[in-house]
Amino acid sequence: MFKALRRRYGSAFTINLPIIKKTVVISDPNLVKDLFGTSPDLVGVLDTNLGSMLGPGSSFGLDGEPHLRRRKLLVPPFHGKRMRTYDHIIEEEVMREIATWPEGREFATREPMARVTLNAILRAVFGAEGPALEELRGLLPLAVVLGSRFAMLPRPARRDLGPWKPWSKFLEYRRRYDAVVDSLIADARADPALGERSDVLALLVNARYEDGDVISDEHIADELLTLLTAGHETTATTLAWAVERLRRHPQLLSRLTDEVDAGGSELRHATILEIQRTRPVIDSAVRATKSRIRLGEWVIPKGYTVMVNIPLAHDSEDSFPEAASFNPDRFLGTNPDAGTWVPFGGGVRRCTGAAFAGMEMDVVLRTLLRELHFAPTDAPDERLVSSGVVLAPKHGGRAVVYRRNVKASSAVDSTEVAEREGQRLTTGERGV
Repeated sequence: MFKALRRRYGSAFTINLPIIKKTVVISDPNLVKDLFGTSPDLVGVLDTNLGSMLGPGSSFGLDGEPHLRRRKLLVPPFHGKRMRTYDHIIEEEVMREIATWPEGREFATREPMARVTLNAILRAVFGAEGPALEELRGLLPLAVVLGSRFAMLPRPARRDLGPWKPWSKFLEYRRRYDAVVDSLIADARADPALGERSDVLALLVNARYEDGDVISDEHIADELLTLLTAGHETTATTLAWAVERLRRHPQLLSRLTDEVDAGGSELRHATILEIQRTRPVIDSAVRATKSRIRLGEWVIPKGYTVMVNIPLAHDSEDSFPEAASFNPDRFLGTNPDAGTWVPFGGGVRRCTGAAFAGMEMDVVLRTLLRELHFAPTDAPDERLVSSGVVLAPKHGGRAVVYRRNVKASSAVDSTEVAEREGQRLTTGERGV
């Protein structure tokens, strides 16, 4: 629909959308930069179900000065040297997961990737193992799936209609989550080594605003839930798209494997950028106008929503020549422009965990390529489908893998794997 509207009306148009109503949709990089650079006094958070479901202490629901104060506390755990402490956690989770993957048989990777990203973010956030984290491992996927459905519905759908109704189930998940996190916060406050811990929970408990105030326990719980949900499903879905894309580009897959064996990372970094460009898992970044604003040649009234449509921005021929092609080489030796490549949004509301997500995807792909051969496929591209908040591959990013003998990897190369896979396909064993 959005592509058809752009063809008819250009890169800026107004539509009336359910729930968020009058909406100006933009994708031109100059307008995108203008919006992301507009003062938080003029544009702010859109009052959505997602922000309210995560709680009043979540960054999704905070606006203006409270949001800026909170952001200053959240940036340090996900930037610089501190992120290096999470590298080994992510690799351990990948190795644990792929130990169970079948060889030579097609399977969907999105759910396994979700286990990797959930376990990694739980360990990075809470910094420990134990019964509490085991409960969260079982609880959060259920809450995320159900909550993402409600995030796209009008608020009247969120009514407590009894213990077996969906909204009541979500409220119960939230109550269980709060109980677990309350106990973890209490344990952290009682930990004599709290100041030496690098997990996000410890950092938030220790954090102080400029005036010396602390974050309340309730707000810490809301913020941790935001980090867990936003840093789990989106990254897992992007990794499933990575598998889907790379299996359909065997020459690139071979180059990436050679790069991993040589200890490089430049092509892998460019590939992650291109996957996020061609298969963004979030379709928009939105702002609400608090007063009348000017955006390029347009004047937008107070009370409107302004939506940066991410797929439209990413498939612009002006920004990305031959935009429909999957070509990571376009990003070699360069970083994308902040107005054209926007999978994490932009401005003061840009995803706080963007750097962590990029690092996590890099470590996961590095480990997968080092340990496994992914068999190429000539199957049609998997379609994008909405799973609530994210845009996922319809069949889950299906893969066929073979384990590598890393010490003697030259004996089994991508060509041999492709030949074996071709023989399998011709004998009628192709997976659905």
